[in-house]
Amino acid sequence: MVSWIISRLVVLIFGTLYPAYSSYKAVKSKDVREYVKWMMYWIIFALFTTAEVITDIFLCWLPFYYELKIAFVVWLLSPYTKGSSVLYRKFVHPTLSSKEKDIDEYLCQAKDKSYDTLVHFGRKGLNVAATAAVMAASKGQGVLSDRLRSFSMQDLSSLSEDQEKSSASVTTQQASSQHRTRAMLRSKSETGYSKASS
Repeated sequence: MVSWIISRLVVLIFGTLYPAYSSYKAVKSKDVREYVKWMMYWIIFALFTTAEVITDIFLCWLPFYYELKIAFVVWLLSPYTKGSSVLYRKFVHPTLSSKEKDIDEYLCQAKDKSYDTLVHFGRKGLNVAATAAVMAASKGQGVLSDRLRSFSMQDLSSLSEDQEKSSASVTTQQASSQHRTRAMLRSKSETGYSKASS
């Protein structure tokens, strides 16, 4: 675990930050030799980073694996060994030069296919969104039409009939309650009258 942490720090500081600052200095000074030196380094470092993803999964159990990575990064950067320029000139440049046309053709095909795929999925996404919007609007319109239908003239006439019926029943209830009240008053008065006469 400690080896992994030290390895990550060395790769980050010496493999990335220091070369980035040196590249900045090369751009600022407009020194073509420095440009070429750091461009070769960045190409090799990109390949190293790509290979590192795979080797970290399968080879991390090897003894001194992380120490070897640290030594490799130091070798790439060293002005004495010039590791990045050696790897670039002996392996990378010849390989890329022989396969350059194939790589360019593959990249053009991938670019065209990715554009076509993006357009295809973009259209599908827009169709799905439009369908969802239409469905939501139609469901919303159904709710709105139900609300509006409840305020139609037919409903208003049935509402007035309902009100007449309820007012008639209220009047009937009031009349019956008045009748009961009168009957109770009569019975009380008759009871009081009969007590007074006896």
